[in-house]
Order: sequence, then structure tokens, then C-alpha cells
Amino acid sequence: MVDFSGHPSSIALAHDKRIVGNMTKEADIRKALEQVTNAYGFHGFLVMVVPAKTSRTLSECVVMTNWPKDFLRSYDDASMMTGSPVIERLQRSTIPFTYDSSLDSRRRSDGKSNAVISLFERVNLRRGVYVPVHDVHGTCGAVAFGGDRDGVTAAEVKELTFLAGYLFSCLSEAKQLRTRVPGGLSRREIECLHWAAAGKTTTEMAKILALSEYTVNHYLSRATRKLDSVNRVQTVAKAIRAGLIN
Repeated sequence: MVDFSGHPSSIALAHDKRIVGNMTKEADIRKALEQVTNAYGFHGFLVMVVPAKTSRTLSECVVMTNWPKDFLRSYDDASMMTGSPVIERLQRSTIPFTYDSSLDSRRRSDGKSNAVISLFERVNLRRGVYVPVHDVHGTCGAVAFGGDRDGVTAAEVKELTFLAGYLFSCLSEAKQLRTRVPGGLSRREIECLHWAAAGKTTTEMAKILALSEYTVNHYLSRATRKLDSVNRVQTVAKAIRAGLIN
């Protein structure tokens, strides 16, 4: 049970466990997410930014997770994100929801239902909950907890919504502390980010800027490193907040 009273200097979990508030290190936040995962009987957690319509892989949207690396690789190799009813729901709604891979995947129209079900069962992430979140900078994300436990109750969803929102804010602030003064981007890097923000693909950007796709990806990768981001979506968001692109 979560203790909602007072300032979150610490938060009570099940089995007399607590997580400490005001966390500033990513390692502390990871530990807290693992504590929440275990306290509620899940097997793993995933923190992500909500994919843009042009995003094609889940890996580029992941900020922090303890889900198996081979799961993400297999998911992306099979292009499972395109057509995912879960991703589509995250893109259009801010309401927390539970998922069941066996049921949700049946709604796919790309013929990948059985492959998706098999993948989630293999890593024991068949059922769980997704909580849409956002930080003070306007970054939209989601925190997912998955496992093979029975359905999540309405009371648990309420508690997990509070915890997910709080920990996402802590994680956002921890990453932001290292990039208070983003900058140092080249003209080409800013141009590429500008067109990425406009929803252009790498191929489209290459044609617009008269560059090779390899060069465009190189500029975007450099911008991602300079802004200490984990993927293209987050890099664009940081560049907009910093006033580097409109």
C-alpha cells in the first residue's frame, strides 16, 4: 500500500519496504523501480518516451528498463511496434491501462499476433500495466510494469500511477541535471533536428539536405550524444526546450 500523506521523502510499499524520495541519481531511481516491480509482483519495468508516429523501433524510445535485451532486439527485428495496439493507445490517451498480450495482440491486423504472444510469454511479460506520464518540461512518456501475475486491481493502478509519475519526474530531473546548458550543436546537426521535429524520415532528410542517409544519421547521433539523450525523440524534445529549434 502506498502512503500518500505528506511530502514524499519516502514512500511505503508492500511488505514494509520503502523507497526514498528526492532521488538525484539514475542508479537510485532504477533501484526504486525494481522495488516497485517486486512489491507488486511483476517481473520487470520499462520507462519510455511515447513514440512519434515516425518511430519504428521500441529500443529508440526506451529510457530505462530491466526487460531482457534479447526481448527488445527480437521485438524490433520483427517490426512489432508498427501496428501495436498498446503503442497506438499510448499515442492517443493519457489514461493508465492494463494489458494482456494474449488478448491485445489478437487485435493486430498485420498477422504478427502469434509471434507477439510467443515473445511476451517467453520472457514472462504476458500481463501488466502501462501508466502514461509527463515531466515539467512537457516530455510525454510511459512507465510499464509487466509479468505473469493476475489482473491489476483499480486500487493498484491508482498507486502505480502515483509511483510512476513521481519516479519519471525524478528520472527526468536526474538526466536534466547533466544538461542544464545544452548547446554546441553544429549548423548541420540543428538542421537535421529541425527536420526530425517536422516528422521527416532519414531518407526524406537526406533528400532535403542533399546528404547521404549515413551522414544524416551521423549528425543526429552526434546531437543525441551532445544533448545526453537516449534516442531521437528525446533529442528533439530537448532541442526544442533549449530553443535550439522551433
